[in-house]
Amino acid sequence: METIHKASQRMNIANAPGVQSAVSAAQAPAADGQQILVLKKALDMQSSTAATLLESLPQAPALADSGTLGRNVDTFA
Repeated sequence: METIHKASQRMNIANAPGVQSAVSAAQAPAADGQQILVLKKALDMQSSTAATLLESLPQAPALADSGTLGRNVDTFA
């Protein structure tokens, strides 16, 4: 009978696709949570910037409420 040394028969599973996909699946919820936090921060920054831009717009001039200029629009085809 041949003697088989267990040390020489070790299998390296570090690069096996199944192991990599299992590790990725285990890490996915944590990565998803982090990506959602980054997305929320980016959306908050965009919202803040948009609000600042809207506040910086000049006020629209008041519409004419008396007189003949600027009250009527003549349209015809």
